[in-house]
Amino acid sequence: MAGRGPTRQRASSIEKAAERLAQLSRLRIGGAPQRDGEAIPPEPAEGAPSPDLPAPVAASPRTSRKVSIDLEAMRLSGMVTVSSERSVIAEEFRLIKRPLLAKVFATGQDKIRHGNLIMVSSARPGEGKTFCAVNLAMSIALERDLTVMLVDADVAKPSIADTLGFEADRGLIDLIADDGLDLADVLVRTDIDKLTVLPAGRPHLLATELLASDRMERLVNEIAVRYSDRVVIFDSPPVLMSSAPGVLATYVGQIVFVVQAEKSSESSVDAALGLISSCRDVALVLNRARELGGMDRFSAYYGYDR
Repeated sequence: MAGRGPTRQRASSIEKAAERLAQLSRLRIGGAPQRDGEAIPPEPAEGAPSPDLPAPVAASPRTSRKVSIDLEAMRLSGMVTVSSERSVIAEEFRLIKRPLLAKVFATGQDKIRHGNLIMVSSARPGEGKTFCAVNLAMSIALERDLTVMLVDADVAKPSIADTLGFEADRGLIDLIADDGLDLADVLVRTDIDKLTVLPAGRPHLLATELLASDRMERLVNEIAVRYSDRVVIFDSPPVLMSSAPGVLATYVGQIVFVVQAEKSSESSVDAALGLISSCRDVALVLNRARELGGMDRFSAYYGYDR
């Protein structure tokens, strides 16, 4: 009897193991197998995500932020707004924009490469280039079939955001310097449906080199051809204060050069025009003139005296 004890115990262990295997085999047929009373998840199909991992989340589309323009402040500053109220300044910029838009859509021999890219500059600070750039953009935004992008390319002393009345952070320079950024990441939509703004961005020691880079050239080409109804206005630094306008002039099809009446000297204008001569289509705008040609007729018609 004593000799059969261990043998019986071994046989009992084998029988229990066989019985346990049989139970597991039966549980795997026709349903999910179980382990110690708990359901065991079935094997995932080939290529299916693991049930222990979270489901993949689709990347959210990049969208530009939206801001409100302080139209009342602009109106009080004597600038063009989208209101139905007619004004002398609105009529003046209607006259300025017509020949520019005619060249934007010129065909045949009159067609200009990147004619929809227009740089606004002056020889020196304080001659009204930003004032003219913003008013030109606002006037074009009034067109029924056009949209306008206003780019603050005066990266050393940006002022477009302040003029329009909103806070700016990232912008043009950040977009050029960071390959991970997309135009939508830095573009600012406004509550004027046809006007978007690309701020200057944060200061950078190599701003001119970035503006002259291949990435900037690709960006400009993309902006120029992506939307056939878009006019792009670049507010550039004063030509005699920075080397950036000379670089920007190689990209754009037209330049609006602002001359301040009774302030801009002939020598400074000549020197500045020589530095941006890579663009052959330059229009001069006389700013702050007391009277010019028939401009006084608008003042008389609208009862406006400045």
